[in-house]
Amino acid sequence: MRILNKSLPSLLLPLLLAGCATTFTNLTPQLQERKADNQYPVEVALDCSQQSLRWETIRPSIIVGTESFPMQPTPLMTNRWEGYVPVPPGAELVRYHYKFDFNYNSFGKPKADSAVSPEYTLRVKGK
Repeated sequence: MRILNKSLPSLLLPLLLAGCATTFTNLTPQLQERKADNQYPVEVALDCSQQSLRWETIRPSIIVGTESFPMQPTPLMTNRWEGYVPVPPGAELVRYHYKFDFNYNSFGKPKADSAVSPEYTLRVKGK
């Protein structure tokens, strides 16, 4: 038992340093009108309580099936990103999620990690 008490802090330290306690807020309407170019805007806000997160290293993307689409920072916002999701002609919905790759400060040098949102559905109506 004494060994466990001594080793417990060192076992918990990686859990405190790695992993981002995240909240994803999907700012995209669930229903959009059909567009001629079949590209639909999506936007997400990320809140993360991980103090060691290096915000300047965040690389967000939109994942549709096995395809990945890059996102750009939303102007004048520090924690929002936007991008476009393709919906093929004739399709009425697409399922997607967000993936955020980032670095965080660790002992010695920064380490890589990622966070993934829940799945969302975008419905397209019209023509």
